[in-house]
Order: sequence, then structure tokens, then C-alpha cells
Amino acid sequence: MSVTAARVPQEERTRAMRQRLLDATVECLVEVGWSGTSTTLVSQRAGVSRGAQLHHFPTKNALVLAAVEHLYDVRGAELRENATELPAGRRRTRAVLEMLADHFTSPVFTAALELWVAARTDPALHEAVAPLEQRIGRETHARTVELLGVDEHRPGARELVQATLDLVRGLGLANTISDDAARRQRILDQWARTLDDQLADHADQRADHGDQPDDQPDPRTVQPAGGGDR
Repeated sequence: MSVTAARVPQEERTRAMRQRLLDATVECLVEVGWSGTSTTLVSQRAGVSRGAQLHHFPTKNALVLAAVEHLYDVRGAELRENATELPAGRRRTRAVLEMLADHFTSPVFTAALELWVAARTDPALHEAVAPLEQRIGRETHARTVELLGVDEHRPGARELVQATLDLVRGLGLANTISDDAARRQRILDQWARTLDDQLADHADQRADHGDQPDDQPDPRTVQPAGGGDR
């Protein structure tokens, strides 16, 4: 048997082991929080020896950071796939808000929240978390701009997108304390109407200034390429 042939199964086993560790880390963060999550508990839940776990992730900080980043990337891929099924027209705005709300009430948000809170009082963890938080923030903002078809060159458009993200993030935070689904739906309904009105005003302004030809489709009805991730 060639060296290459023997190496491939080992690489696959290594990837599978890392995947179990990352999945177990997220489960622990969601179930027992940052303070209750330990490398020992994670390795036990993942069915991985302590030695193997320490080889891949020598510290708790490294393990949790990798897990949150991995889960975010997986969730981002799911959002891109789901974006291809979004409706066109005015129903699209409400559907985008529902998609964002699902994201901010998912395990990735709960796990990340535990990480952000811990980083507030841990300088070393804060230094490691900051670049990840900035990347996630930029990508989430860009994805939302594309999903909603917003022209950020228009005055106030960027603030509308940021207000949308602040809103769904706040709803996600409220959901960690109690089931807030009913109130969340009412708020999203109202915010969708507000966004539609505001985006329509922006489209009217573009038409008044000759920025958008009559035969150009409303940007809110155009299906985004790639689902919004950049």
C-alpha cells in the first residue's frame, strides 16, 4: 500500500475527530455556558481522548473560538442556500427578516453570546475574539444588504440595515431568557412594513433624480447572487 493511500484515511479520521470536538463544544456552550464548559467535558462528550483533544486545541479559548467560527461558517452556508428560495416583491422583506431572526435565535448565536460575554472581562480572550467578531459583523451586514437589495449609497440606507441587525440581535438576546416567538413575529411584521416603506422612498428618490432607468427592476425584487455572502 502506498504512503498516500495510507495517509488519506488518517486525514479523514482527524477531520472527523475535530468535527466531533467542535460540535461538542457548541453543545456545551449552549447547555452549560462558558463557565460550565471545560476541555475535559468537551473531550468526554466528543468521545475523544484528552491527549488528542489537547493536540488539536491546547486551550479552552482556542477550542471555543474554533467552534464558534466553524458553526458560523456552517450557518452562513445554510443562509446562502436558503436565500435562493426567498420570494420576490414585498413579501421578500418579511422573509429576509424571518431568516435573520432564525439565525439570531440559533445555537450559533447562543454559543457566540457566551464567548462575547466571557471576552468582556478576559483581555487575552478579548484580543482573540475581536477579529472574529469583526469578520462576522462585516459578513452579516454585507449579506443583509444583498438580501434586501439595499443601495447603501442612498442617505440613511446603511443605518436601516444596521438598525435591522440591531433589532434581530436584540430579539435573539430576549429569546435566550424566555420563548419570545409571539412578540417577535409581531415586531418583525411591523419592521417589514417600515423597511418596505423606507426602501420604496429610496427607490422613488432614485427615479426622481434619474439614477434608475425606467426599465431597471426594483433592487428589492432582484434575487441576490450567491445568497448575500461576500
